[in-house]
Amino acid sequence: MSDALKHECGIALVRLLKPLEYYKEKYGTAFYGVNKMYLMMEKQHNRGQDGAGFASIKLDVNPGERYISRVRSNAAQPIQDIFAQINERINLEFKNHPEYKDDVVAQKKNIPYIGELFLGHVRYGTFGINSVENVHPFLRQNNWMHRNLIIAGNFNMTNTNELFDNLIKLGMHPKEKADTVTVMEKIGHFLDDAVRKLYKKAKAKGMTKQEASPYIAENLNVAKILRKSAANWDGGYAMAGLLGHGDSFVLRDPAGIRPAYYYQDDEVIVVASERPAIQTVFNVPFEEVKELEPGNAIIIKKDGSMKLSEILAPLERRSCSFERIYFSRGSDAEIYQERKMLGKLIMPKILEAIDYDTENSVFSFIPNTAETSFYGMLEAAQDELNKQKNEAILNEKEKLTPERLQQIQAHKIRTEKIAIKDVKLRTFITDDSSRDDLVAHVYDVTYGVVKPDDNLVIIDDSIVRGTTLKKSILKMLDRLHPKQIVVVSSAPQIRYPDCYGIDMARLEHLVAFQAALELHRERGTYSIVEEIYHKCKEQVAMEDVSVINHVKKLYAPFTDEEISDKIAEIISDENINAKVKLIFQSVDDLHKACPKNLGDWYFTGNYPTAGGNRVVNRAYINFYEGNPERAY
Repeated sequence: MSDALKHECGIALVRLLKPLEYYKEKYGTAFYGVNKMYLMMEKQHNRGQDGAGFASIKLDVNPGERYISRVRSNAAQPIQDIFAQINERINLEFKNHPEYKDDVVAQKKNIPYIGELFLGHVRYGTFGINSVENVHPFLRQNNWMHRNLIIAGNFNMTNTNELFDNLIKLGMHPKEKADTVTVMEKIGHFLDDAVRKLYKKAKAKGMTKQEASPYIAENLNVAKILRKSAANWDGGYAMAGLLGHGDSFVLRDPAGIRPAYYYQDDEVIVVASERPAIQTVFNVPFEEVKELEPGNAIIIKKDGSMKLSEILAPLERRSCSFERIYFSRGSDAEIYQERKMLGKLIMPKILEAIDYDTENSVFSFIPNTAETSFYGMLEAAQDELNKQKNEAILNEKEKLTPERLQQIQAHKIRTEKIAIKDVKLRTFITDDSSRDDLVAHVYDVTYGVVKPDDNLVIIDDSIVRGTTLKKSILKMLDRLHPKQIVVVSSAPQIRYPDCYGIDMARLEHLVAFQAALELHRERGTYSIVEEIYHKCKEQVAMEDVSVINHVKKLYAPFTDEEISDKIAEIISDENINAKVKLIFQSVDDLHKACPKNLGDWYFTGNYPTAGGNRVVNRAYINFYEGNPERAY
């Protein structure tokens, strides 16, 4: 994606099922779990660069011994920073106590971070300051082991205000109005309540307070706690939690918006946001890594037993298609094929734009994440070239000479590495006053491979704001002097904000929205902008289930092609000599390419939860009133 856009967060949970001595004997270290967590987090580094956090729990420790460890970082390389801190502490302990090195019991007792239960998180903050206090995992501490709660997740809630008010009604005093805090406190409230009830039962059975502790751990109903906690959540989430005594869980939202995968064998249970992370780190085949179903939770008890429980009734499955287009690693077997198919399916539109002139067209991609779609586009281009060759041979068979046959057969699809991002330059740009001139040089281009009469076809993952295209990429490509620049988006037009984790909260930043406004101005229908505003305002006090997305009316009069052509005008500088053509994937073809991830609300406005419609209307109100605040 050439536009700067926040990514999704990522979670990783590892539960060791054998004693630590087992891993020391088999793998040479009792820090097997710590090492696997490092790899799991690095393999999901694509999901978060603002911060990272790690937490561990030791099982069955004696009173007075530390059993929870946590470390978080918002450094430039947060994962490296976290594990550097962990290694430094471990090495210090070994230096001061050489006798620990071969004594697993002493290691577990005295060295932090070692344990049987681990939770990791990589963060891309969607809003707020990038403080270490905003980095997961969050910790809710208590002297009762069972009431300690560690939470990390990949999520955004659309109804944070409602959740916050519910906590107040419960008599609580939350420290801030943030969805992570409200979610954690809600789970914590029902956790406290469940522990209290079990303690009363234990007391009625004649148990002492000390005897009650293992009774509570054994009988705590985590699924029931989650059902009560999540009853009125509205959002997309993959939520992971650890309880101090050793229970753990991962809960996925009922529409399956955010991803979660798991794997289990006799040594380990592992959960992650992406399947390839589990496949690579634990060397297991594709089919052994399962997807957590929407509305379900993986619940792992202290004794290591795992159960899948339905927490919320599943809704229509609307898994985020951006996960397949861009966010998730392309090494996933399904995602790789889906991204290639995105390139293939858009090829007919490209051929039409270049008038089927494959001989005088150069194909490339920007940025590197669009490479897989480029391969699919290339395969479709090759199919078209083979068709052209066959037609040429058949049409000329009566007068075909060996020289002409060789000429036909020598025709190849022209592909080049046209643009290379200068990462060092991009990180240097911080001053807005001089930004435009510097941004124009973020990409270097390859000279000498494009002729003046060539079409230059460039595929991108998606186009959100169009800023990088306008201020950098098109200017650089125009220096190659093609007759036409065809920019291809493997995703459809992004018309609506996201409210489930992606940093696309403001409508006015979306170039498709800007294009629709401009078309209304040109056609004398701009009064609809105010009409939509009043419609949105009328629904402010309504219940979420009654709210509809009125912003759809803004786009209704125009075809996809009309909006695409207007976007091309918006992003084309007056100094660009080449003709600029913009092509977007259709929503229908997106669904053909990614049949399991039909979440398309940022393209269609069809939000999977009731809160989504409220958010898009609020975003429109903010736009109309000139309010820069987020809509959720």
